[in-house]
Amino acid sequence: MDRAVASAGRILVVDDQPANLRVVSTLLGREGYAVDTAENGERALELYAQCTPDLILLDMMMPGMDGFEVLEALRQRRLVVPVVFVTAAHDRDLLLRAFDAGVVDYVTKPFLPEELLARVNAHIGLKLTRDRLERVAREREELVNLVAHDLKNPLSSVLFASDILRQEGCRPERIPRYLQMIHESADDALGYIRHYLESRGDGGPRAAADARASLRETLEWLQQRYEIQLDARGIQLQLSLPTADAAFVAIDGRVLRQLGENLVTNAMKYAPGGELLLAGRPGAPGYLQLVAADRGPGIPPAKQRELFKPFTRLQDGDDGISSGLGLSLAKRIVTNAGGQLWYEDRPGGGAVFVIELPEVAAEA
Repeated sequence: MDRAVASAGRILVVDDQPANLRVVSTLLGREGYAVDTAENGERALELYAQCTPDLILLDMMMPGMDGFEVLEALRQRRLVVPVVFVTAAHDRDLLLRAFDAGVVDYVTKPFLPEELLARVNAHIGLKLTRDRLERVAREREELVNLVAHDLKNPLSSVLFASDILRQEGCRPERIPRYLQMIHESADDALGYIRHYLESRGDGGPRAAADARASLRETLEWLQQRYEIQLDARGIQLQLSLPTADAAFVAIDGRVLRQLGENLVTNAMKYAPGGELLLAGRPGAPGYLQLVAADRGPGIPPAKQRELFKPFTRLQDGDDGISSGLGLSLAKRIVTNAGGQLWYEDRPGGGAVFVIELPEVAAEA
């Protein structure tokens, strides 16, 4: 018996005979399973809604709702767990009907404890293995989405600078700056890839206990990286640096730059013209804020409720490049770092995004 499997499994036992419930629940409990019991179909449906089990042992013949009716009701609720019928019937047609209804196995009464445990262990093991595989698949998909999204910003900067260099009217004095932009953006892209590889596929950046980032340096980096691109889109960049030089927040510096890039590139896409304010300021006690405020159309109230959900775009009629993942991923990263990310309407028109993170002391 695999104790690790047993201790991880929850079983719902449904039987109209209290004696049977006591015997089965005691047997399974001794093997380390968590057991819920229901004396009829209605109670079984209630327990299933409250806590989804890993396996259901369902009596075929019960007064009121029989096993087939319970199974049909569970299927209407998108049944996602295996069901094993416990029955005294040996009728071949009845058992075939059970398998057609979605039962994965059956145990006949009176049953041998060893047989019942063997069947339970087998189906619980398969269920938990399937759950683990599905979880790994989801984590891999999330990691691919993260990497693809975060590579988009540096690669867009490479494309922007290279396009300018290819133009005949490129000002010679700006060529070194565009070459530097290409080099730094390519280096950032490689850095993001290394960062996620080191995260061992756990679905996002890891928060180091001693992580810290300078708010001032991050804002100055965003200015240096995006000032030319903002100017090309008619956006005037305004920078408001924190009053204290030692303004550090508890997050990795590269990750904070990623978060800032997402806000800046959203402003470039959705708020061309006008101005963009990037500011560092005090937040709630013990917190500092990085703020991006544009003069675009803002976010309609109906969109604000969906703003931080995956695959939600800021505006309709997107250019086809955005995945709609940026703000969702950014909020998750900020939350994991102990902070908050939210939206506000800007007085006079526009959008304001606020990243608030715990303040930490600068390194000696």
